[in-house]
Amino acid sequence: MGPTHMAANVTTVDCHKQVRSWRLLRAVMELLIPTCNCTFTHDEQPQNKPTISSSSSLSSSSSSSSSFLTGTIFGYKKGKVKFCIQSNSASLTPILLLELAVPTTILAREMRGGLLRIALECSSDSTNSSLLEMPVWKMYCNGRRVGFAVKRKPSKTDMEVLRKMKSVVVGAGIVNGKEIGCNDDDIMYLRGNFERVRGSFDAESFHLIDPDGNINQDLSIFFLRSR
Repeated sequence: MGPTHMAANVTTVDCHKQVRSWRLLRAVMELLIPTCNCTFTHDEQPQNKPTISSSSSLSSSSSSSSSFLTGTIFGYKKGKVKFCIQSNSASLTPILLLELAVPTTILAREMRGGLLRIALECSSDSTNSSLLEMPVWKMYCNGRRVGFAVKRKPSKTDMEVLRKMKSVVVGAGIVNGKEIGCNDDDIMYLRGNFERVRGSFDAESFHLIDPDGNINQDLSIFFLRSR
């Protein structure tokens, strides 16, 4: 991997720059959105929040297994965030694409804090559907209920964004909306390798792997199903 370069003008951050550390990824996010006075709009807090287990505790279970995938968090600056999982950075076939409940600027603000925990909870009596096939999820961001996440089929714009970032293994930056035939709003993204931990049929999680190779769990997304 070559040396890292950061553009002085944040509007020209190249989507092909490779970033070597999670700390630098966070620094890029601070450059992209230096200030944000937005606030969460969320539903009434539920009495029982989902219980989140760490990657290490899930991995210690005899029934757990893990694998490594490419994850991308992206969205228009003025729109909502999407979370995409692919088998690798070169793949154009998403394993999962979720539209999250929060605007891009809100999530970027949470990421600047250095720790991001997203919990997605669903309920189902079905024993036939795999966990990631569930269509709608209650969403919690750093312990706060923020609405619902919805599974989506990739749109034409989503596929153009993924094609644009095909050569990016690890990085954060901006894709110019005009370059992919969209509107004037730019698309922010953070892309990296994730460890996928399957704790059970009803619980799995994705943990960002630091580009240095450490699984420091600064960014984790948990999927939980209750019956």
